[in-house]
Parts: sequence; structure tokens; C-alpha cells
Amino acid sequence: MPDVYDIVILGGGSGGYAAALRADQLGLSVALVEKSKIGGTCLHNGCIPTKALLHSAEVADAARESKSFGVKASFDGIDMKGVNAFKAGIVERLYKGLQGLLESSKNLTIVAGEGKLVSTDKNGGGTVEVNGDKYTGKNVILATGSTAQTLGLDIGGRIVTSDEALEMSEVPERVVIIGGSVIGVEFASVWKSFGADVTIIEGLKSLVPLEDPSLSKHLERAFRKRKIAFRTGVKVTSVEQTDSGATVSLENGDMIDTDVVLVAVGRGPRSEGMGFEEAGVTVERGWVPTDMRLRTNVKGIFAVGDLVPGLQVAHRGFAHGIFVAEEIAGLDPQPILDVDIPRVTYCEPELASVGITEPQAKERYGEDNVEIVEYNLGGNGKSQILQAAGSVKLVREKDGPIVGVHMIGSRFGEQVGEASLIVNWEAYPEDVAAFIHAHPTQNESLGEAVMTLANRPLHSHS
Repeated sequence: MPDVYDIVILGGGSGGYAAALRADQLGLSVALVEKSKIGGTCLHNGCIPTKALLHSAEVADAARESKSFGVKASFDGIDMKGVNAFKAGIVERLYKGLQGLLESSKNLTIVAGEGKLVSTDKNGGGTVEVNGDKYTGKNVILATGSTAQTLGLDIGGRIVTSDEALEMSEVPERVVIIGGSVIGVEFASVWKSFGADVTIIEGLKSLVPLEDPSLSKHLERAFRKRKIAFRTGVKVTSVEQTDSGATVSLENGDMIDTDVVLVAVGRGPRSEGMGFEEAGVTVERGWVPTDMRLRTNVKGIFAVGDLVPGLQVAHRGFAHGIFVAEEIAGLDPQPILDVDIPRVTYCEPELASVGITEPQAKERYGEDNVEIVEYNLGGNGKSQILQAAGSVKLVREKDGPIVGVHMIGSRFGEQVGEASLIVNWEAYPEDVAAFIHAHPTQNESLGEAVMTLANRPLHSHS
């Protein structure tokens, strides 16, 4: 164990472990500090377990709807013990694989325990204390992640966050979800497929309000068809719970009786009690601001992932971690811009997007300097086979590259890879229109939209 490490990393989630693995590859000595399990929120309480639930939900819907596909199957209900076992098995396999990968790394020391930044050095880096032991790094990466926000409500009993919702042993009959963004609509989708009556309350004017308005409109239409209730443009004023239920009161005077209330209003930074401010690191409302190279205000102290203001997705933290390891190693990597990061919401139907929305494009380039194409999945063969409605929307700077791709439909998260290449490589429609998309695939819909934008539509009129 060296006296001074090249890097000490505080937090072993997506950002922390990615930084550790990349730094190890580059021959840097690393101490990775984690108080719980390596893999963080994404692996244990977020991305992976929620998507396991969503797959169980998809199977339930397939069983219910089997007759429409000429298959005689019966749906006998949800076995939450079995669902949770399926979910836990996936998490455990991935966790063991990740743990083994880290433990086999040559230059990496895993430190179990709660770490705290206790000092910084004017020459760069600082010292992290864990269980009374001190680990000094020429560089320190703050990767402490985020926690579920609660709106000041007391979590417990019938009021839960996504953490508790993931561990529920039975399906509630009625659920009210406060928050209609990513976490809210994903759990709404799961619980509706599992047989619950679901109502979403969203304070802004639409569901998934950070997405392009066309995606919000399509999702709301799909949720109405699925009989998922939602109220938008109204705020919750109070939640009262008893032994037999809970009542959610809205600012317009409405009251909704329910069995469970899920608070899904986003995640806040995990920085309290970590010693950041005391060590001289700037903290703003819990967040640690950085420059484009993820440097804090203190030399040799970096911050990554959900701790840094911006898009909260695991792959951003992962990319941040790799970037900082390469930055410290002197490789001069390309900065990571939030707008270029693909986004997927895994409800049914799925939303997938990258780049800027139509309103953002009009603000940036002017009302008359933006071109839009929206291709409806009604013309896509594979989507018809899957009985999937939705659309692909492209946003282009007039006579310029495609700057936004916004898609909605069953399994459309899998299409975001090509969309990401198009936007990040600043591709022109004429370039992408030359690509041959396999038939019949949902991926073709992206090709059809691009051909329309390039004024050479095949199955639609421009």
C-alpha cells in the first residue's frame, strides 16, 4: 500500500468504479473508498433492478394480451416473491462480476468504509479518512452520487421513495406517484402492468417535462390508453397516512385516497457530512460545481456523476469517471457535454432521445432556421408486428446537421445508439440517408425519418 496514491476515489458507484478501472489500466495507483456495495445506486437501487421489474411487467402484459397474437396463454397474477428473486439474481451476478474485476486490478486498493475528505494540499489532491485510517492522493475524485429527494415528507409506512418501492413484497391496489419524470413514469408503468390503479401528480404542465413536447404528448396518449391516470400542472400540498391508507391533497383542493404514495421528484446530491466545504471545496445547494474538465475549485480535486449539476444518468457518471482518469494520466480527453449524452426512459412505451429539443433549437437558431420531421411508427413493419405505436422526430438546423433525435415506442431505448452517433458526429440528413437499414426492424424508422428530412422520402410525403 503506497504512502501516497495517484488517485483516491470517494464513492464506488458508476463514476467511481469506472475511474478506478480506467486509472488502473493506465498504471496509476488507486484507493477506491466505498461504504456499501461497489456499483452504487445504479446497480443496487436504480437502473438494473428497475429495468428487471419493467421486464417482468412486459412479460405480464404479453401474457394478458397473448390472444391478440393467436397464442393461448393465461395470466394468473404477479408473484412478487418470484419477481424480487429474478431481480436480485441479476443484481447479484453483475455485482460479483464487477467485484471480481476490481479485485483483480493490479494497482487498485478497495477500502471498505465511510470516507470523509479531511484536508486538501496546496500542491494538489488531498486526504480521505476511513475508519480512522488516512489515504492521501495526488488527486482526489469525489464520486459520492445522489439520494432520493423527499419534498420534506417523512418517508416510512405508506410513503416511499424508489428505494423502498424496489423492495415491496406485494403489489398495492392503489398508488399515487408524486412526480411525472423518469422515475415516476417508470414505476407507473410497472405497477399498472402488475395490476395496480395508478395516478401520477406532476407539478409542471406535462409528463416527462424535460423531453421534447412531442414525446410528452405521445406518452400521455399512451398512458391514457393504458388507463394510467395523471394530473399535470398541479402541486401536492400534503400527504396524510393512517393504518389503512393515505390521502394526498392537491393545491386545487382535490384529495386522492390511496394505499401507497411514491415520492419520485428526482435525486439530490450526496455531499452532506463529507467534509467537502470544510476542506475548501465549493458546494452549492449540495452540488459540487466543476469546470468542463470536471475540476473543482481546488487543485487536484475532481467531481463526477450525480454530484455534479446536470443530467442524472449512470452512463454520464461512467463517462465522467473515465474522462477524469484519462485527464489525470495526461491523455487530454474530449470534454463530456450533457446535451450529447443519450437519454432513455424505460416505461412502456420507451422514450429515447439525444441532442436538443425543438423549442431549444428554435431558441438557439431562430424560429425560421429549424427543420423538423416526425415519422409515425404506423408505417413501420416491425412496430406493427409488435403492436407498438409511437414516432421518431428529428430536429435539424436549417441546411445544417441533425441536432436532436427524439423517439418513442416499445423497446426504442435500443435505437438510441445510432441516434447518438448521428448527433455527436454532427451528421447531415443526406449522409445518413445513404445508410441501409435492415428490414423489417424498428431501426428502419430512423432511416425513414432521415430520408424524409433529406427530401427523399420513400413511404411518406415530405
